[in-house]
Amino acid sequence: MGYTRKSSGHDRAHQGEPHFQHWYRDNQAYFITARCHERFPAFASEAAKVIFWRQFEKYTAAHHFEPWATSLIDNHYHAIGYLHRGDDLAPMMRKIHGSVAKLVNDQLESEYKTGGLKSPRLVNGRLSPFWHDSKSKTYFDGCLRDDKQGRAAYRYVLIQPVRHGVCEQWEDYPHTRIRVDIEQAMRFARARGAFLEGVKYRRYEGGGT
Repeated sequence: MGYTRKSSGHDRAHQGEPHFQHWYRDNQAYFITARCHERFPAFASEAAKVIFWRQFEKYTAAHHFEPWATSLIDNHYHAIGYLHRGDDLAPMMRKIHGSVAKLVNDQLESEYKTGGLKSPRLVNGRLSPFWHDSKSKTYFDGCLRDDKQGRAAYRYVLIQPVRHGVCEQWEDYPHTRIRVDIEQAMRFARARGAFLEGVKYRRYEGGGT
């Protein structure tokens, strides 16, 4: 088993509920997802999507995360891939989310000021906080346990545009991007021992975004 560190978030509470705990594990297959605050469609425009992809690709490369499949919808994204060093996860997510929030908010504010965008969820044209779900998580990370779960997570990423009514076939959606096909990804993970086997997955059971 590789080096694993856990955030201390489980010791804190938000409105009476335990805070989410992140796991930082070397040589690990990860599922990562995040959603805009109150499901606001901050990525509805192509320009906003371009910003996301540019920052996502920049900082995943800088922090040695290899995305296998990623899907960006108007108000959230899902990604599955391989992380070399567990301690890269937190700074990678901080840089992706911080830069995307700033740049997309700049765009939203510009549209707001010219009268092209109106929403009671925006404050002076900006979404603040930008990333947050109902349990005050800015993102969710799951260490994948085995081949079965890896395949399920991979397929879940692929079907996002279909699931949300964007298109009928995920292959038709330009913002679902495949870098490593499912068979190659699973072979790689098995060969590298990149699954967190033998650990119960109760923490990640339940619904998705």
